[in-house]
Amino acid sequence: MSSISLLSLHGVRVLGHATARQVGELYGLDPGEVQENLLDAEARGLARRPAYTDGSGWSMTDLGRRQGEQMLSDDLDAHGTRQNVVDGHGRFLPLNERLGPLLTRWQLRPTDDDPLVFNDHLDAGYDRAILRELDRLVAELRNVMAVLAAEVPRFGVHQPRMDAALAQAWDGDHRWVDSPEVAAVNLVWIQLHEDFLATLGITRGTEF
Repeated sequence: MSSISLLSLHGVRVLGHATARQVGELYGLDPGEVQENLLDAEARGLARRPAYTDGSGWSMTDLGRRQGEQMLSDDLDAHGTRQNVVDGHGRFLPLNERLGPLLTRWQLRPTDDDPLVFNDHLDAGYDRAILRELDRLVAELRNVMAVLAAEVPRFGVHQPRMDAALAQAWDGDHRWVDSPEVAAVNLVWIQLHEDFLATLGITRGTEF
């Protein structure tokens, strides 16, 4: 299991910008312990807050990103799990390629006159067809994550959140597919991708 200090800092990177409570919820940690670890990270120049209040969100500094990647690398080596993450990332990439076009179809409903017409979600059949494809994609990802999470437990936080978001979308709340305002399928997918990149020290956009 990864240490609380590592998860506290890494959770900020995975979520992009987060409070100690949000990081604690992600990994099942005590928010007070997370906050203490982030205050220590702040003192070392690894994390920052826009305001010194308990409710303000944390972000990582460039130094924090580099140090975090080194900590993650050391964690993989200490537990002998590097190849598990490399293999999981390799299986994730072709699934990741399929998500973008699927979301484009969810967001747009082209016509003969205009290929960029927004999907108004009034055609339930059109939306259901895309949700079925998204279901299949998430099911394939579930197989990847089950194997990976068995060896690297912190990766196990992503799939339940994605499944919950997809269930909300099937219940008719379209936000849960791609809205940045909730932990939608797209947002959780992006966070999972960031988890892979940070863990393996890969710069986004250089994987292929």
